[in-house]
Parts: sequence; structure tokens; C-alpha cells
Amino acid sequence: MSLLAVTIAFLRSTDFWIGVGILISTYGILALGLQLNLGTTGIANFGAAGFMAIGAYAMGILVVKAHLSFWLAMVLGVLVAIAAAIVVGLPSLRLRADYFAIATLAFAEITRYLIDPLHTITAGHEGLIGYDTTWLRMSIRMSRWLHSVGIDASFLLPLMLVSWGIFLLLVIGFWLLNKTPWARVLRAIREDEDAAAALGKNTLVCKLQSLSLAAAVAAIAGYIFALNVTILVPETFDPVISIFGYLVIILGGLGSYWGVIFGAVLLLTMMEGTRFLGLPLPDEKVAALRFLIVGLILIALMAFRPQGVFGKRDEMILGD
Repeated sequence: MSLLAVTIAFLRSTDFWIGVGILISTYGILALGLQLNLGTTGIANFGAAGFMAIGAYAMGILVVKAHLSFWLAMVLGVLVAIAAAIVVGLPSLRLRADYFAIATLAFAEITRYLIDPLHTITAGHEGLIGYDTTWLRMSIRMSRWLHSVGIDASFLLPLMLVSWGIFLLLVIGFWLLNKTPWARVLRAIREDEDAAAALGKNTLVCKLQSLSLAAAVAAIAGYIFALNVTILVPETFDPVISIFGYLVIILGGLGSYWGVIFGAVLLLTMMEGTRFLGLPLPDEKVAALRFLIVGLILIALMAFRPQGVFGKRDEMILGD
């Protein structure tokens, strides 16, 4: 395929890029919580996929099984994710940084593997469906309004607009939060937890608050993900989701909340845009090549700008 043909296909695939836009906002929202944990607080949370699954499944179960309002279920889902963060964080945040990372990764895997045995509630591998009826009605109304103002809306355009609106509002919120005294305490914990404790700060509570807020935004990312795929199955909440969140942070810059936008756009554009290369290779090899390209770009970034595009070098120095 010629370069011109690839470019034309790249630009004309509107529906495809709307889907990519939803993925960008989903991983971007997830990465905001991880940025708070690692970039601001200095704790490596690898359980984001687990919190995402808990939020999405809590919302879906409350709608489908308990017949609650979709909007109320979303609020309760966030609270369930926060409660899970407290349960996980209370014992594990007392551990050394590397052990905490392992503990949160184990939590994410345990969460994923518990979904299937609880199939009477979660529907297991058959998949939980029917939780998005309220959203579908709202989406249809939005599509009609967009059509009335001259925009030929695809099926997923309303979800992309809403998810990006939430994403941008959360970026602004985290950016403002990063200027508060509470965030300064978190940065002090990142630099030297013992010194922060000596100044009278309850470091465990502060780290628990950081983890809980990250769990809350992971639940919101889970809602967008659930509405996008329309069916919840445990396999979709693989721990690699957390890795993608950290890739967004690495690309955008550690400690930079505005950099999360750039990192999410760059990562997902690289990952999905390679579908247009038209290489004469089997699908599995093309998928491996996509990861190879992303890996090479990350290696180059680490070599020439290890703090990320919008990051600062001093943000990379974490306490032991």
C-alpha cells in the first residue's frame, strides 16, 4: 500500500478514530489516578485494572440485578471502588514500595479471577449485559441533536464527546488539586516519608487518600469502558491496562497532569494507527509489531528525555 493510500485511509476512517478517541479518554482518566499515586505521592499502584473492574461491575450489577437507577449505580460504584482501595491499602501501604506494587498487582489479578466463580451475580464468562439502556436512550437523543445542527453523528460520537468532557474536567480538577496544601504533603511523602512523618503528617492516611482517589477515577474509566464494549467479561480487565496507564504517564511526563492528555493521545494513536500500515503479515505478527514500535519510541524517549515530554527531572527523584 502506497504512502498516499495509507494517509487517505488514515484520514477517512472517522468511525475508527472516534473509537480511538474513546480509548484515549478512558486510558487518560485511568492515568490521572496513577499520576496522583506515582507522580505526586510516590507509590506504585499496579491495581488500577482491579479498581476499574470493581467500579464497572458494581455499576452493572446494581443496574441489572438490583434494578437501581443508572446514575445512582455509578455513584455507588465509585464508593465501592473507594472501599476496595481502603481495604487493600490499609495493610499494603505499610509495606516497602516494591512490595506494595506486588500487592496491588495481586489484588488486580484476584479481582479478575473472582468474577467468574461469582457468575450468578457477575454472569462470569457469559458476560454482563443490559446495564447501558439508560445511556443508549441518552446517546440517541444526543445523536438527534447533533444531526439537527448539521453533524452526521456516528453511533459512538456521543460517548466520545461525553468521555472527553469528563476527561478534561478531571485534568483541570487534578491540576488545581496539585496546587493545594494536601498535594504538597503528598509530594513531601514522595521525597522523604520519614521527614514528613516527623513533621506530624499522618503519611498512611495521606497515601490511603491518594490511593482512594485513584480508585475513584479508575471506576469512572471503567464506566466509559463498559459503555464502549456494552458487555462486561473478566478477560477485558487484564493487568496490562495498568501498564498502559503507566505508559501514558511516561510519555506525558511524571508529575504533569496536562501531560496525561498528550501521553494518552500519543500512545493510542501509535497503537491504533499502525493498523493502517497494511503489512503483508499475519494479524498476530502485526500486533507484535505495534508493540515493538511503541517500545522503540519509549526507548528513544528514555534516552533523550527520560522525564517525558512535559515532565521535569526533579519529579523523577523519588524517596526510598
